[in-house]
Amino acid sequence: MIKKRLKGAAGILLAWGLCLGSLTGCGDGKGIGTKVVLTTGFDRDEIFRIESSTCSLPEIMVYLTNIQNRYESVYGPEIWATNVDGVTLEQNVKDIALAQIARIKTMNLMAERYQVELNNEEKAQVENAADAYYGALNDAEIEKMGISRKTVSDLYTEFALAEKVYQYTIKDINPEISDDEARTITVEHILIKTYALDGTGRKVEYAEEAKKDAYAKACEALRLAKEGEDFDELIRRYSEDDRSTYSFGKGEMEAAFETAAFNLGKDEISDVVETEFGYHVIKCLNTFDRDETDANKIKIVDQRRAEAFGQSMMPMWRP
Repeated sequence: MIKKRLKGAAGILLAWGLCLGSLTGCGDGKGIGTKVVLTTGFDRDEIFRIESSTCSLPEIMVYLTNIQNRYESVYGPEIWATNVDGVTLEQNVKDIALAQIARIKTMNLMAERYQVELNNEEKAQVENAADAYYGALNDAEIEKMGISRKTVSDLYTEFALAEKVYQYTIKDINPEISDDEARTITVEHILIKTYALDGTGRKVEYAEEAKKDAYAKACEALRLAKEGEDFDELIRRYSEDDRSTYSFGKGEMEAAFETAAFNLGKDEISDVVETEFGYHVIKCLNTFDRDETDANKIKIVDQRRAEAFGQSMMPMWRP
């Protein structure tokens, strides 16, 4: 939804508009799934083309205003002084605006391929939204963005069509996920590492003798756990992990750790399990967490929808 709030926006919009002439490309195209052309030889207000679709300066100004409004509503206008690793927020906002509008235009090209169109009711909703937005602008705001009533209508039409394309691409995704598929468990563990970090933070694997010592230490912790010693106390005494407890679903942890954990019953303790991090002794605290499992179902559906949409974008890729 485009929101009207232009006060204080002149600085960043003007600065960004002035820098357009120095741009020669729009990244590598990996974020939008098709070829973006951003160069000279276009009409005066034309910024880039994606196949047959073009982006104009007034459209970019609307996108920039919308993004800026979101930032300032949370952080205030002073946010524009932020500089991280030599990259200004202004530059980031420019990149975000380009990526967003390029994605929308790519999805509108997909609409042609899928023969997705707005129906009369959706078109009426678009026009009502465009009327409300444009009618709330004053003359100075219209002049600053360089937009017309048609610019706003076209943008709302593209937004609506992009959303309809997205819904089309995910229509076959089954939102019903079984408890078993989404099951989330909670475990605690003891970790004896088999690596160290050098001065640059790079992992350096232990030599064979040191690994044997680590394994012996893990076996000692396991023996004490099997004999009934308090597991939390063993964690404090032996574990070299900053965290002792993990909640996770299938496919979220290293395979050996996950397999051992999911095969445990409540309060059961695993044998010594080896992963790339070292040797683990795992205790299952909960074989089924209702709240975490329900949350994981939502995450799985979202992942599948993202994958389905990504697959639908693949034919739009160009070398």
